[in-house]
Amino acid sequence: MAAQENTEISTKFSTLNVNAVEFVPSFSYNSVVNVAEEAAAVVVAAAAAEETADPGPASGSATPATTPDSVGSGGSTAGAAPPPPTAQGAGAAAPSAQPPTSSSNSASPAPGSPATTPSAGAAAADPTPIDGLNPSDKIANNETDPADSWDVDDAVITPEDEEVEDAEFTEGEATPKVSKKKVVKVEENRSKREHVNVVFIGHVDAGKSTIGGQIMSLTGMVHKRTLEKYEREAREKSRESWYLSWGLDTNQEERDKGKTVGVGRAFFETDRKHFTILDAPGHKSFVPNMIGGAAQADLAVLVISARKGEFETGFDRGGQTREHAMLAKTAGVKHLVVLVNKMDDPTVNWDQTRYNECKDKILPYLKKLGFNPAKDLTFMPCSGLSGTGLKDQIPETLCPWYRGPAFIPFIDELPSLNRKSDGPFIMPIVDKYKDMGTVVMGKVESGTARKGQNLLVMPNRTQVAVDQLFSDDFEVTSVGPGENVKIKLKGIEEEDVSPGFVLCDAANPIKTGKIFDAQVVILEHKSIICAGYSAVMHIHCAAEEVTVKALICLVDKKSGDKSKTRPRFVKQDQVAIMRIECSGMICLEQFKLFPQMGRFTLRDENKTIAIGKVLKVVE
Repeated sequence: MAAQENTEISTKFSTLNVNAVEFVPSFSYNSVVNVAEEAAAVVVAAAAAEETADPGPASGSATPATTPDSVGSGGSTAGAAPPPPTAQGAGAAAPSAQPPTSSSNSASPAPGSPATTPSAGAAAADPTPIDGLNPSDKIANNETDPADSWDVDDAVITPEDEEVEDAEFTEGEATPKVSKKKVVKVEENRSKREHVNVVFIGHVDAGKSTIGGQIMSLTGMVHKRTLEKYEREAREKSRESWYLSWGLDTNQEERDKGKTVGVGRAFFETDRKHFTILDAPGHKSFVPNMIGGAAQADLAVLVISARKGEFETGFDRGGQTREHAMLAKTAGVKHLVVLVNKMDDPTVNWDQTRYNECKDKILPYLKKLGFNPAKDLTFMPCSGLSGTGLKDQIPETLCPWYRGPAFIPFIDELPSLNRKSDGPFIMPIVDKYKDMGTVVMGKVESGTARKGQNLLVMPNRTQVAVDQLFSDDFEVTSVGPGENVKIKLKGIEEEDVSPGFVLCDAANPIKTGKIFDAQVVILEHKSIICAGYSAVMHIHCAAEEVTVKALICLVDKKSGDKSKTRPRFVKQDQVAIMRIECSGMICLEQFKLFPQMGRFTLRDENKTIAIGKVLKVVE
């Protein structure tokens, strides 16, 4: 008998082109002694089974102990001769013999794993622990392995087996529910600080990155050793005053030239709030990047330099101080803090007259933009390089005339922002990169998203699943409105996502359109604008080329009345309602329904020429 089994096994493995010893490490049929022991054990098992069960089924249950695998695999003719009845007999006898086994065999494998049926008879007879499995079990297991994995006959799969498979599948489907329960527990441990996004804007070299780096240093977000390393490297390049900005300007090109190009991001926390710093570039070539940064902000910090000559260059026509302030207002920033920086400069030396001069020059312009000094506009002096006036109040000996709060305590005390946490999930994508999957970045505008949730990427309508969520580099289980997040997605390639796409709720996706009506204010444009005029539109994080299709009417600035006739053209300082066509599909929403997704700016020849809001999506 042992010889017969040897031949069976060898033929089976030869058909698989697998060496049995390689396939199962515990398997070896070289020694004759082992084979004799195995044969004896099988006989004992058969005898025990006959004693316990009644004679009819016993014959059925005894035969499977030796040959069920041969039936399953169709390997030997002896086993194949009595086809279904024996198989069913084995099936019928198995339940009677199995209950005791299943209890002893606590780690019962899944259906379809080798150790299910054949070992049942042997295990019932011999109560050895699982670790010291009977050699007979091993042989049986090794025989079923190929039978189960490859040559499965229809006769072997009974309806019960199919049910088990189904059950296993539904269990797999139900797993997200289990994880959701876990999610709730984890969420309770999460910090409930309010998230506020702060964008630093202003003319090039006003000190935005330095202030951002200094804030991170004062709040302990950058290690002292790291700063010392930056200082050493900066001194080697004879740029020692730049070292603080290197906390946000991580790119080598930015460090070499001392100019921010992309929007740098970092964060710091107070007892009440979690702030995300967005460091916008000040150079006029990178205004599109600055618009993307301002689109994510709740609070803007306009940094102006008090140094003689620098403030004037920034504020005169063509300087970025004006344009940035206007773009921040257009982007829907709720509060503007004007930091008068470089007050410790030898040309200024904390002089009140210079501070007031800067303030008085810029205030009328900011009022014209719609900022109200009583509600959403604040001025304060500071020094980014020394950190004076950022975290602690300025010493009276240095600056007796300003006794207001320092910058960080002031923004910490600002009233909470009202967020749309109950609406559908919407997150415009600012940036994307590849990291073991596709990771998208952006600010959540409304709604919440959880790990495992299914979302849509618009306007392509690609279905994706949330794999991981990071809120400012911390992995979390759910994100809410106002948070600056990174989301790892399953189901989309990095090439198929571009900035300006929107990640939104699958049940309630955001509107997409190509043609829309908008109310537009022409800010500065030398010539007239007629139908057929084209420019670049920046809406939330998207930049798209647009063409004016038709001018519908003019709007009176003071009364708000609309003209009865269609204008042939519009010029500077006029307000018009026009139909605009985009070169491709974009995500947008009516301004009155969702302001963040309905306001835009038009730029042409590196200048911002107009701002507007979406009134109606036509198609």
